[in-house]
Amino acid sequence: MSKTVVVKAGAVSLALGLPASGMPEILGFGRGTLAPEFWPEVPRSSRVNGMDIAVPSNVLLPVGGLGFFGWPAISGHRDGRSFILEFANWQAEENDLGVVLKAEDPVAEIGLQIRLEGSPIGVLSVSTSLTNLGSGDYTLDRCMAASFLMPAGTAELTTFTGMWGREFQTRHTAIADGLWMQESRRGRTSHDRFPFAFLECGGERMGFHLGWSGNHLMAIDTLDDGRRLVHLGELFEPGEIRLATGETYASPTAFAGPDSEAFHAFVRESVIAWPGGEMKPRPVTLNTWEGNYFDHRMDSLKAQADAAAAVGIERFVLDDGWFGKRDDDTTSLGDWFIDERKYPDGLKPLVDHVTSLGMEFGLWFEPENVNPESELFRAHPDWALQVEGRPLLLSRNQLVLDLTRPEVSDYLFRCMEAVLSQHAISYIKWDMNRDLTHAGGVDGRARTAQQTRAVYALMDRIRQAFPAVEIESCASGGGRIDYGVLRHTHRVWTSDCTDAFERLEIQHGASQFVPPELLGAHIAASPNHQTGRRLTLSFRALVALAYHLGVELNPLTLEAEEKQELEGWIALHKNLRPLLHAPGKQFRLPPLDGRYVWGAADESRIVAFVAQGPQMVGEQPAPVRLPVGGDGTGKWRVKAIHPAEPEFIRISDGQQRLLNGELTFSLDTLRHVGLPLPMLRPESGLLLEFEPVTGD
Repeated sequence: MSKTVVVKAGAVSLALGLPASGMPEILGFGRGTLAPEFWPEVPRSSRVNGMDIAVPSNVLLPVGGLGFFGWPAISGHRDGRSFILEFANWQAEENDLGVVLKAEDPVAEIGLQIRLEGSPIGVLSVSTSLTNLGSGDYTLDRCMAASFLMPAGTAELTTFTGMWGREFQTRHTAIADGLWMQESRRGRTSHDRFPFAFLECGGERMGFHLGWSGNHLMAIDTLDDGRRLVHLGELFEPGEIRLATGETYASPTAFAGPDSEAFHAFVRESVIAWPGGEMKPRPVTLNTWEGNYFDHRMDSLKAQADAAAAVGIERFVLDDGWFGKRDDDTTSLGDWFIDERKYPDGLKPLVDHVTSLGMEFGLWFEPENVNPESELFRAHPDWALQVEGRPLLLSRNQLVLDLTRPEVSDYLFRCMEAVLSQHAISYIKWDMNRDLTHAGGVDGRARTAQQTRAVYALMDRIRQAFPAVEIESCASGGGRIDYGVLRHTHRVWTSDCTDAFERLEIQHGASQFVPPELLGAHIAASPNHQTGRRLTLSFRALVALAYHLGVELNPLTLEAEEKQELEGWIALHKNLRPLLHAPGKQFRLPPLDGRYVWGAADESRIVAFVAQGPQMVGEQPAPVRLPVGGDGTGKWRVKAIHPAEPEFIRISDGQQRLLNGELTFSLDTLRHVGLPLPMLRPESGLLLEFEPVTGD
């Protein structure tokens, strides 16, 4: 018996028709979608010379071989047989979150379950599981997590690409008819093919994300009538998923939402699990990497901690170089015992010193990788992912450990447990510095999919043993940022590039789907260690201030005047932090002529960052219009400007009076007309605080 199912997520709905046999038909998807009253009484007729019985193409997770000639979202076989799937007897089990659809194919002996959940804030979550009900192995070649239907019409796709040090570069692409596809085989979320995109077509704009930290693919298939199916799912290596009798493959979760604000709210409410159940103010962090690299000297580190506490830093993170005989990146990964040469009395004196100053202590680990030059590899060379007869390919002088083997995962847990249990450590910077290649297990079969799940399991094991410890996801910078890993962590390192000029675009792109309080942004040294670019402290601070603020330099190298200025920026961040990190208060504008604008607003104050990257082409900058709320009554003014003297190319008397707070304006003016700010010099910026005018 045919029936309809509607899953609501705020203003977004997904309406499905469950047929007697075949895949669920997507009757509508988007804002205000409803199931049409005439379904299934009015099936669409097939084309001339088409199938005699109409076969819908706008279906959830289409399969091939039954008259659908588009891109199949599910495919598999039993040694070349049972390669056609036709599910029937659909059942819909509703719950408080949404609905679970279940069906079986009695011929192929396969069971299918699709879980659809709707969040009140507007994000749909869909995942799929497939079970082998037959007596022999079933090879699953593809099983997407979800399919979403978008209207016909001219289509523009917004995606995010990049490389190490230049992640989240925004690209806008016109989508032609046919099949668009993006695949990533790096074993990490990747720097270059991030599984998040916005698609706009037919007057509808929707964002899509796959919450998964391993191989993945996104496909957009244009149907015969011009509509488009958007598929997201895990990408398998050949023969990687072979299901024995009774075994089930469970996909990652795919997400769909209308805008960045909905995704931010969803991450805050449904993805991140904070220690104690609530986010505390994000501590300003000193990370020791660029200030020290592998040069660990106890006296210097203690002095750096003193200097850090003096300028208002709240968390001290000891980066790479504290373990084994780690003097460079060629050795000791895997040997997770404290280096007695550098720390003859262990880490405790440093940890105790840091915590006595009122700061938290954090520590860097890279559990998943091993150096061939290590005690661990010499004892267990078979623990590395490898394929017999093929060379061991190094990247960053590293190999990848096979975490799918219990003895490997147990070893890593014991090593980390030993350090965490003996020290007052409240934070782990969890790094992963290479892509996966030759990811084979002891049986010679691919292990990429299982490896990702094993990483999640190890993270969860650490969290269960140490529930107060927060974890940062770092993977050569922004190489592992997605909602899958965020279910197990609490912060992401946005990029290894700390150059504020480059960070403008990096942070703008990452902010499309990750809330600012989860994005690590550090004030680094000048000249910058990655690019050599020299930038003022004010510009470096302004670019980092709205995110999870940190410092990436040796504070002992700062002059007295620089320390005082840094202390001022940190104090300003703390003052504004409740607003900058408040749920639902952030805004950002598309970059215009090299100018980036972002900020936050509530009923009592507005904060706007304006930063100029390259020199403008225009003769004058366009007025800055801020997308702030409010009823438009009352007047506002500029309360404060930081730095006190921004690097303007030229400023008129009227502009000076505006910035001095002498002129007032309405929220409608701020929204629709904008403020005529002076042109900034390249590589400079300002922060504006606005307040409502009271009294006369």
